[in-house]
Amino acid sequence: MPVFYSPVPENLQIGLAYMGGSVFTNNRTADSDFTREEEDASVANELVSHLPLQMLLYFNTFYFPCWWFSAVFMLEVKFHYLPGYYQALLITGMILLTVIELVRLYLGYIGNLKEKVPELAAFWLLSFMFQLPVLLFFLTDEGIIILPLERAVHSFYLLFLLAQILASFLALRTMTRKLTLLFHLRQFGKVESFHRAGMSPAYGLPYHRSVLPMSLTHDMYQDDRGSLG
Repeated sequence: MPVFYSPVPENLQIGLAYMGGSVFTNNRTADSDFTREEEDASVANELVSHLPLQMLLYFNTFYFPCWWFSAVFMLEVKFHYLPGYYQALLITGMILLTVIELVRLYLGYIGNLKEKVPELAAFWLLSFMFQLPVLLFFLTDEGIIILPLERAVHSFYLLFLLAQILASFLALRTMTRKLTLLFHLRQFGKVESFHRAGMSPAYGLPYHRSVLPMSLTHDMYQDDRGSLG
């Protein structure tokens, strides 16, 4: 299985995983409901990669170069008719949107295919907090002289982005729920395996081992054997 490099730092991954678990996990209180326990067990064993999100990312990968060349061409056409501050805003917006889009698509691919919550949470945040405001600025500010073709390509790109935000939100809810279930199931299975092996759940020590000094523990163990004899 190929190993994917993640551009998200490890400390940020932990924070994003915590955020994903606290925001997207659907908390429930009826823990004794056997029907829900069977449903949880089936969810924990299934593949939770989101197919609609992967399809959107796939088509977005092909559409983005077309959008970029169209946006650059239209910016060149109207560039000399714009005030200086709008020229600076449009150039900065195009650079930021292009760089963030490349990182965003990569995080979406590895987050969805590899079921990585931090990467997918970063994809969702970049889509909602960076790409969406910049794209809305391109579509709504009449001071930048919005051309008809520009409005069309930006609108189509906005539909892509909104669909990806919704699909990634649903995928994050499913993934965080599965990870939470796997954590509890593995902890339970680990304790059960330790009990069957006659081992302590802590570090695999036998149950007659103690945190008391060895001589005292040995004497107590000998006394117990003598009283039983």
